[in-house]
Amino acid sequence: PMLDETTKTKIESFIKEHRVALFMKGTRQFPQCGFSGRAVEILKACGCKDFGDFNVLADNDVREGIKEYSDW
Repeated sequence: PMLDETTKTKIESFIKEHRVALFMKGTRQFPQCGFSGRAVEILKACGCKDFGDFNVLADNDVREGIKEYSDW
């Protein structure tokens, strides 16, 4: 599937708003998988407290689109 312009804009806006942007399952307060929880722990351990967390479970277009956007 092609990344639509609306989803691409949403992803790019989030990235521009945050020095560090984490697209994760859940939120930093309530991670919904082990990988997301570990990523939050690593960022905090590195002293990164002001990062944006985007819950991809709340937006399926971004959940799928971020894969294409990041060439993952």
